[in-house]
Amino acid sequence: MKLISICPSNTELVAYLGLTSSLIGVDDYSDWPESVNSLPRLGPDLNINMDKVEELKPDLVLASLTVPGMERNIDELKKRNIPYIIVPNPTSLQEVGESLLFVGKATNVEDKAKECFDTYNRILENYRLLSNKVTNRKNIYWEWWAKPIFTPGATNWLTEISELAGGKNVFQDKPQASVQTDWEEVKERNPDVMCIIWVGVQKEKVNPKVILKRPQSEQMKAIKNNQLYILEELIFCRPSPRLLLGLNKIASILHPTIFPPFNSQGDGSSGSL
Repeated sequence: MKLISICPSNTELVAYLGLTSSLIGVDDYSDWPESVNSLPRLGPDLNINMDKVEELKPDLVLASLTVPGMERNIDELKKRNIPYIIVPNPTSLQEVGESLLFVGKATNVEDKAKECFDTYNRILENYRLLSNKVTNRKNIYWEWWAKPIFTPGATNWLTEISELAGGKNVFQDKPQASVQTDWEEVKERNPDVMCIIWVGVQKEKVNPKVILKRPQSEQMKAIKNNQLYILEELIFCRPSPRLLLGLNKIASILHPTIFPPFNSQGDGSSGSL
């Protein structure tokens, strides 16, 4: 099948299923695996060039509705009679795994998808067992936007990742997937650890001084104890199995004597779990 992915997480799902060689075009933000960098670029995920998509004559386009505004892509695909699927928008780690099965069925690699799904769940279960050994769970504040401040709530995979890594999301009492808050409330919750992962912003472009200049930041536990981390949003914010790599990273930071050391290849970077 000739495949087009118009969302980075979908490109990553394709890679885990061993179908990268079937891709004939991707959106501008797809950057993993490295081999996709040589493919035709079809524009940012909110403004896909459908003329280019049509010219490539795909057998299937993998679309998404993970970000408001992507509906326009679906409307255009329908209008032009281009075959497509919408990969469900997951909010939990279980649903991220089920995305493998969904794409695997649509691309006729169901056996491979089941194999990946089983391995993915086995890794999560291993982290569950290790997290049960943690006696001093650390409170984590995740920030994925700065102005206004947004942080994940209860129905978000980062809350699950926090638990599996031997921590606790300080905003897990909020039922939403994404919570708008302010610096005063963050200060009141006084986390042990602060993880900054601004969506769509490369780690190198996030200046920690933005956080350190906030009022009374120096009085917070995380800052006093040098527990402010600028992390790679692409392994924490995209709904693909690469979230396992993010889990590996934060767990190794929180409890290095319990969890495996961070391994950048540990998520199956060859394209398979």
